[in-house]
Amino acid sequence: ELVRQGEALKRTEQMVDKMDQDLKTSQRHINSIKSVWGGLVNYFKAKPPESKPEQNGTPEYYANSRLKEAMLSSKEQESKYQESHPNLRKLDNSDNDFSKADLVSSVQRDSYPKNQHLRAYHQKIDNNLDEMSSGLSRLKNLALGLQTEIDEQDDMLDRLTKKVETLDVNIKSTDKKVRQL
Repeated sequence: ELVRQGEALKRTEQMVDKMDQDLKTSQRHINSIKSVWGGLVNYFKAKPPESKPEQNGTPEYYANSRLKEAMLSSKEQESKYQESHPNLRKLDNSDNDFSKADLVSSVQRDSYPKNQHLRAYHQKIDNNLDEMSSGLSRLKNLALGLQTEIDEQDDMLDRLTKKVETLDVNIKSTDKKVRQL
């Protein structure tokens, strides 16, 4: 959604730039109509540069790289996350099967209690904590990417606001000149 909003802001900024260019052309024409001297000045004055046409009618907008990377890594981890999430995976009634405790390496075995049942529960808790850690890491990366994108769009909104305010003043001025003609 944030990327879509960024695309809309970019298109809006380009439309405001086009409106500003059209307004400058209109002001040149008004000066030509107003007096002969204005026509001569416009004739010798350089024309405003033409803007390049948009490709396929849609300007390209690229979200910041941090957000893209976070979204890609999140999508890559999505299937793994869904498999391990307790509410998204198939319920497995083999939780009481403690044969998994035998897979613990000898180094880790020493850190767990000697009781086989307690050892299995500690292993299960450690696995759950690891899953929580990877999920939180994924959320952190997404949040940082979103924050960067929001900051960039905030700057874009500030630029757009200044352009629109300037354009509004110029439109009022041009309208006043046309009414005087």
